[in-house]
Amino acid sequence: MDKPITWMGGSRGKIRNFRVRARQQAGYQLRRVQQGLLPNDWKPMAGIGTGTLEIRLHEPHEHRVVYVAKFEETVYVLHAFEKKTRKTDKRNLEIARKAYREVLNLRQGK
Repeated sequence: MDKPITWMGGSRGKIRNFRVRARQQAGYQLRRVQQGLLPNDWKPMAGIGTGTLEIRLHEPHEHRVVYVAKFEETVYVLHAFEKKTRKTDKRNLEIARKAYREVLNLRQGK
């Protein structure tokens, strides 16, 4: 059975604003994650939070989807963005960190 997805902050809207190919690929890769599989192209993002991964999309430009799937109840999508340079913008990292903290608070019932 697939894990549901919980969209944090504006992550769902960000993916909806991706270009068609990137949006399709994001959906396909998130479906793999729901099934307990790893995305085809990913990178750990330990600086955001334990167990956080980044889906790397190359369609037609660089796009990223940051998520955490280590919890049994759901896949939390923390943030999604188009990447314009080789280095990930600090603002995008901070948005993902904030969403990760919100996930921890949500899970603790705060």
